[in-house]
Amino acid sequence: MIKQEHTEKNVALLMVLILIVISIGGLTEVVPMYFIKGTVEPVQLNGVDTIRPYTPLEQRGRDIYIREGCYVCHSQQIRPFRDEMLRYGHYSLAAESQYDHPFQWGSKRTGPDLARVGGKYSNEWHVQHLQGPRTVVAESIMPNYPWLMENTLQYDDIEDRMRALKMVGVPYSETDEEYQANIKKFGQDVADLLVISKAKDNLLMQEKSGNFDGDREKLTEMDALVAYLQVLGTMVDFSQYDEGHFAQFR
Repeated sequence: MIKQEHTEKNVALLMVLILIVISIGGLTEVVPMYFIKGTVEPVQLNGVDTIRPYTPLEQRGRDIYIREGCYVCHSQQIRPFRDEMLRYGHYSLAAESQYDHPFQWGSKRTGPDLARVGGKYSNEWHVQHLQGPRTVVAESIMPNYPWLMENTLQYDDIEDRMRALKMVGVPYSETDEEYQANIKKFGQDVADLLVISKAKDNLLMQEKSGNFDGDREKLTEMDALVAYLQVLGTMVDFSQYDEGHFAQFR
């Protein structure tokens, strides 16, 4: 039997053993991918996908979320453990982040997980919380973000942003063929929101109808960020599925 001391002092042997261990770990991750049909669960209602790409306004809100470093303190991944499901809801599905570039799963929870925060609070609550967290959560250590209400949302480049995301697989549409494919996949109402040439009009329309920051006279970064937060976790109606239904895809 090889002694640990001998192994640690023999650099060549140690490197060989490290490579063997890494190879085993890598093969364990890679090989199963060739024997499964897919890694994304099918989530449909009435024949169309319920998980869709973000609208232009939501996507700008996500950009701001990343810019402000929200992912440093908040995760967006509920693990399949009882305590997490009791607090946050159904565990996260791979399908829910299939259009996220980059993923916002996070690695730390200084604050609560946000994977299911959409619809949990009102727009007014989010605005107040982002401006002064301790006014709604006394023990919060989250910093204030007052500039979100002051900064006018910049969206002149929203079409370019969507084209960039399209290059990595997000199904925004530019051609009629792509538009028709989105109608089949998501339904016409959603497909209309994913047309790149209509991005600015769709962004303004959603802001006006949602009035996310409470000020109809101004389009702010707060509008976009709240729109993004309010969509998180709302694309899957888990009541439509039997308990344990998604376990078969894990």
